[in-house]
Amino acid sequence: MPSYQIDGLTPVVDPSAYVHPTAVLIGDVIIGPGCYVGPCASLRGDFGRLFIGVGANVQDCCVMHGFPGSDTIIEENGHIGHGAILHGCIVRRNGMVGMNAVVMDEAEVGEQAMVAACAFVPAGTKLPPRTLSVGTPARVLRELRDGELQRKREATAYYQELARHCLATLHEVQPLAAPEAGRRRLELPPVRPLTDTPR
Repeated sequence: MPSYQIDGLTPVVDPSAYVHPTAVLIGDVIIGPGCYVGPCASLRGDFGRLFIGVGANVQDCCVMHGFPGSDTIIEENGHIGHGAILHGCIVRRNGMVGMNAVVMDEAEVGEQAMVAACAFVPAGTKLPPRTLSVGTPARVLRELRDGELQRKREATAYYQELARHCLATLHEVQPLAAPEAGRRRLELPPVRPLTDTPR
């Protein structure tokens, strides 16, 4: 993947992590074991440090950045949805940030907390553990149910398996001009639809 040293600081990627070749890593970036970083993610450690803990995922088109001297941290099993932006904040263990959400400087997403898709978490906001926060600006809507927390754990485990699968089988090719006869589908474990989340 494009990986750039700045001022003598080189990104670090654990060998068991998967970083898509179109993701960009700059400077003080540390990616831990079993992580997944998706296509077109931008991890700019050119001001502050970016840290992605064990088993976390940062999906396609996400941005991580922070002011000079700051840390932007995703703890173990953090789950960052497509297009989200993290800027100088911390996502605690098993926390989740939904698609296209924005979490600003010195904000904290508590352990096992979830930020809904498209929410905006203002600078300095502390979201309690095991809560669902929604809106712009984000506000705590309610506590999370056990079934929702289980669903999140399943989704994160799915991305951990995806990291392993990509390391083993993903490679660049030229596209075909037409689909093959009897084109097979990917063979993956079933995923329950979002409408089937137990309470």
